[in-house]
Amino acid sequence: MPITEERWTTARAAVATTAERFLDLVAASDPRTMATAHWSVADTVAHVGTIAFMDTDIVRSAEPAFPSAREQFLTATVDTVSDLNATTLRLVTVRDPVVLADRLRQDVDDILLATESVDPATPVSWLGGSRVPVCGVLAHLVNELNIHGRDIARATRTPWTVPPADAALFFEVFFVELLRHGVGHLIDNDEPPRERRIAVGFRSHHTTPVTVVLHRGRVSLDEWDSPADARIFFDPPAFNLMMFHRIGKARAALTGKVRVWGPRPWLLPTFLKTVRCP
Repeated sequence: MPITEERWTTARAAVATTAERFLDLVAASDPRTMATAHWSVADTVAHVGTIAFMDTDIVRSAEPAFPSAREQFLTATVDTVSDLNATTLRLVTVRDPVVLADRLRQDVDDILLATESVDPATPVSWLGGSRVPVCGVLAHLVNELNIHGRDIARATRTPWTVPPADAALFFEVFFVELLRHGVGHLIDNDEPPRERRIAVGFRSHHTTPVTVVLHRGRVSLDEWDSPADARIFFDPPAFNLMMFHRIGKARAALTGKVRVWGPRPWLLPTFLKTVRCP
């Protein structure tokens, strides 16, 4: 489906509103609190700031924001994104939450200004030689704000909600469009390409139904009503949390937030070893 004006407006509004919610949460949190097993609140804000900083240069088709991490950026895979994150966190030495918040706010303003008159469907270079439309870059940033906002909120026992329409942006405007435009090296792994074609259909109340096909190591898109080994009906916020390992697959299934059916659902784990989210 084309990226509509409505999707573009939703993505831009989601970046602005989610960033403000994130910054309000940070301002009310102790920066020393551990938001994850390895990152404090301050580390988490620094990480999200690096994403916003890099995204600003990405939508401008400029050189990578961190020149010393250029090679890691260009060759990144889902398995090595954590190494890139570690590198950029080392390069950003500031941990003062006020300074970090000011930088993040400025980067969000910059990315919205830089994309104000841009065709949202314009493809730009992304991690690992992949390509995504400009609207997809904004959708990815919204997801980063939501995932890490939830991390901080859980650590500080503060409410954090993710609007389903905002979460749906990540799947439909980032993930599906990434597969459509080219994944580059992003999903490369050590798994040998399989001859067996695996097709999985994805559907929710907030996204256009689509079937993703994995065949001989390559990923492509097909119509929802094409033959599929498994079909997934998902709640976008829960699906994103599951794909980023914030909730387990069993919990997502038991709560009914992710439902799987089809003639060969046992092929889904093999499919997900390759088709994963960065």
